[in-house]
Amino acid sequence: MQTYRYFPITLIAAAIVSSCGSMPQHPSLTEAHNRYNSARTNPEITNLAAPELQTADESLSKADYALSEDESDDVIDHLAYLAKQQVAIAEETAKRKTAELAVTNAAAKRDLVRLEARTVEADAAKQQAANAQQTVNRQATELAVADTNSKLDQALIAQQEMQLKVLNAKKTERGLMITLGDVLFRTNKAQLQPGGLRNVQKLADFLNQYPQYKVFIEGHTDSVGNNSANQELSDRRAYAVRTALSDRGVVSDRITMSGYVGAYPVAGNNTATGRQLNRRVEIILSDVNGNIAPR
Repeated sequence: MQTYRYFPITLIAAAIVSSCGSMPQHPSLTEAHNRYNSARTNPEITNLAAPELQTADESLSKADYALSEDESDDVIDHLAYLAKQQVAIAEETAKRKTAELAVTNAAAKRDLVRLEARTVEADAAKQQAANAQQTVNRQATELAVADTNSKLDQALIAQQEMQLKVLNAKKTERGLMITLGDVLFRTNKAQLQPGGLRNVQKLADFLNQYPQYKVFIEGHTDSVGNNSANQELSDRRAYAVRTALSDRGVVSDRITMSGYVGAYPVAGNNTATGRQLNRRVEIILSDVNGNIAPR
């Protein structure tokens, strides 16, 4: 399991420069740094979206560390992409809060106009024109806020889709499904191999970031051999995945599980390859309301 350590961006940048070219440059990571540095110099973003910018900073730290550890391009590209998306979220958050401040300022101006109207006799036509102008300003501000919220939602959706793509989630009638194959477990055991643990860590990161989702874990075996032993193996493998998720901070009431023996094969049991495909753990991801369709 890969564990990321967090370091300040300035220290990592200094370390990269001091290496005098020993660490290869990475285009997507360089782009992410440039995007982050540009946002950091914008006072509206640093004042109104500091938490979002900090999240981007942490993702850049992970990407820099991954680069220093010679992680794969896919891992570095993924982390750099997350950092850029998080910078985009910070930018859109600052825009939204700026628009909200504009609404507040418009309301204050409206109150001032009303106060003046009570103390100074005004022409009815001018008052109506002022009210109409205020309505126009309010509608324009509301449209600006709606547009900002829409862009923010789009950025969040793009980030979720990227994370699910890394997990190799497949669309099914029951929802998105993540499969841990037989090769990700010890032979005839419920212990997860390192590759399986890495997949579980990615899923735990996703679930911890988006607490509205739940999962249903299904252990499957082939139909060859002793049914009792197969049932025990499918149950223990499902439980092993549940335990690994719980150990990584996923609350247990968001996880349900079950084991099956040869009930839902994805391949024939008459070949070794087919039987190995049938020995698997499937993880069904709920919809945003936590609902999972039954079998």
